[in-house]
Amino acid sequence: MSDIFCSIIAGEVPAFFVYADDVAVGFLDTRPVFKGHVLLVPREHVETLSDLREVGPFFERVQAVTAAVQEGLEADGSFVAMNNTISQSVPHLHVHIVPRNRKDGLRGFFWPRTKYASDEEAESYASRIRKALG
Repeated sequence: MSDIFCSIIAGEVPAFFVYADDVAVGFLDTRPVFKGHVLLVPREHVETLSDLREVGPFFERVQAVTAAVQEGLEADGSFVAMNNTISQSVPHLHVHIVPRNRKDGLRGFFWPRTKYASDEEAESYASRIRKALG
């Protein structure tokens, strides 16, 4: 199977990467809920959580990237979510890691989307998260 996330992982589609190893790849969402919104995907193509063979190692990366998003962006907290088939816009398992701050306006499951003003702005967010990851 091939999808946009597989193409990003293969280097065929550009992205602002924050994390990559043999288990997972993380990059900025091009339509973030809030700037710094990361998508973390398994390197291996799997469509749903039920298809993921190594759950523990993948969620260790989710935990590390979540901490880096909060630290690197000086966020009060985060919103970590995954759709599983329903509302899954790309048929490749992915976890949304969204920086949150008190009174940021996000309520319930309404996900307003924004855009980065430029590639430079997006790279500045990715860089801060990478730095927090060490």
